[in-house]
Amino acid sequence: MTLLHDGELSAAFDHAARRYDLLTAVNPGYRADLRRSARRLRLPGGGRGLRLLDLGCGTGTSTAALLATAPHAEIVAVDASAGMLERAAAKPWPPGVSFVHAPAEKLAGVGGGFDAVFAAYLFRNVTDPDAVLAAVRTALEPGGRLAVHEYTLSGSAAHRAVWTAVCRGIVLPAGRLAGDGGLYRHLWRSVLAFDTVPEFTARLRRTGFRQVRALPLPGWQTGITHTVVAAAPDVRQETP
Repeated sequence: MTLLHDGELSAAFDHAARRYDLLTAVNPGYRADLRRSARRLRLPGGGRGLRLLDLGCGTGTSTAALLATAPHAEIVAVDASAGMLERAAAKPWPPGVSFVHAPAEKLAGVGGGFDAVFAAYLFRNVTDPDAVLAAVRTALEPGGRLAVHEYTLSGSAAHRAVWTAVCRGIVLPAGRLAGDGGLYRHLWRSVLAFDTVPEFTARLRRTGFRQVRALPLPGWQTGITHTVVAAAPDVRQETP
């Protein structure tokens, strides 16, 4: 199963950026589900006084979801694709939102001290998920929250079959029509190759996260897309 990685994947997203919002708009519940996952961070006071990281922000749809639940927070949105980031930054944002071009594996230049991290559709696209989780844990304040919104299959053969049927019937034809067939084949296959929900929650616990829970999303994505929430340790410890 051939997947795109690192610079090759960023270049594919660069090419797809102009049409990406149009294609995601045909996914029922796409934006509503992102807002639901952002709310699951349970950020108090509309985010007042909080510093948040939107990791893998794409064209800014996840940033908008985070802003809707935390309108008073400072939000730093990061993506490895310059093309996607350009589309995101061109949208109207309040002064507390900023955008940084950086891969998820290299957060040192972004800084730390984040009260929460939101990562949508990111982890199945990185070469080393454990390294990114370790970087996120370091970037979080002790006790800081993480919400991962991701295509993480339940492990059921039925859910795997539904995902493939949706991709073959809708996602792949739309991607080919847009001239980005290679990227959308990657997106289909990356879900099949990535962790199931039990595997991903176990990965979070191995990386030192606590209070790990997987929460379902409604509609056709039930058993296919989940919000996985977790917390960094209250006292920083070395990852075993």
